[in-house]
Amino acid sequence: MKIPILDLQLQYQQLKSEIDGAIALVLESTQFVLGPEVQKLEQEIASFLGVNHAIGVNSGTDALLIALRALNIGEGDEVITTSFSFYATAESISLVGAKPIFADIEEDSFNINPESIKEKITPKTKAILPVHLYGQPAKMAQIKEIAEEYGLKIIEDCAQAFGAKYYGDCLGCEQKCSDAQRNSIEGKYVGGIGDIGAFSFYPTKNLGAYGDGGMITTNDDDIAELARMLRVHGAKKNYHNEMLGYNSRLDSIQATILRVKLNYIKDWNQARQNIARKYNQLLGNLKSIVVPSFSDGHVFHQYTIRVDNGRRDELKAYLADKGIGSMIYYPIPQDQLPVYKGQYTPNPISTQLAYEVLSLPIYPELSEDKVQEVANAIISFYD
Repeated sequence: MKIPILDLQLQYQQLKSEIDGAIALVLESTQFVLGPEVQKLEQEIASFLGVNHAIGVNSGTDALLIALRALNIGEGDEVITTSFSFYATAESISLVGAKPIFADIEEDSFNINPESIKEKITPKTKAILPVHLYGQPAKMAQIKEIAEEYGLKIIEDCAQAFGAKYYGDCLGCEQKCSDAQRNSIEGKYVGGIGDIGAFSFYPTKNLGAYGDGGMITTNDDDIAELARMLRVHGAKKNYHNEMLGYNSRLDSIQATILRVKLNYIKDWNQARQNIARKYNQLLGNLKSIVVPSFSDGHVFHQYTIRVDNGRRDELKAYLADKGIGSMIYYPIPQDQLPVYKGQYTPNPISTQLAYEVLSLPIYPELSEDKVQEVANAIISFYD
């Protein structure tokens, strides 16, 4: 592709000497799993996000799985989540023996609709699992008020939203949360708002490793202790296993790469926002597409447009012919995947947007000229 959906090579070349040097030091230390580099990364991420605890794990999926276990969620419980996300969100709920209950989303943010959450609550509901999709914080003040009213836990899926902040400027806001609730979390990073947060460091993420990796965040000491035990076979110390756990340890090479990259994440997220603004300026007047709405805390892991009139796949093919990459996140809502066939009634907004969404190239190193080229190609498609 002339303009790929993502180009990791550019970022590596910019940081090559730092990353190569950091990896070499780990190789020389021979401390490869849960060593000093992991501990330093955990401390640095906890400080960055303003949380008491950060616990490195093997992947974002494991972060969700262990987060659910640490909250004692399991057989017979229900967890309300969005129908519009990557399957790992629902899969983690099912893997702990609970049942995912799928709420619908909002058209302007692609995030879970708090009103739909309320409709799905039953006596079996134990938690709410919002996803900050594409890097856009969900309506956390409303979600926290719902959780407090019904005595529910909140697990934040932050896989696409490292560095995203909640500013109380939720898209489509109608002031349905209290001023006190909103003010209490305004300016906080996602992952430090609910009871527990789950992050992915998959290479494509805003803060990405060169392999799998994940992080759990919490301000609760007891939850943190359980999460640390669960990542190492349910033990506080070797050969004294107290529960069934997992082999889910972040390795030191990934941790040292992430430590290098963490120094740049604010600048990279700002660059993504600048690119998104430029796209919006260039594409905002097209009648056949809907550009994403903008809020200050959105870190644009993906820049996702909506294509009207059933021409999404046609536009995607047209861009590919021009050498421009694009992706569909996500073509099938989670509740309609084969694994859950026949178990759920489709949510209408999620179903609609699954046929409309198209993500365009966005990464910090994407030049303004290439943004213009992508926009020109889309404009020419409609000429």
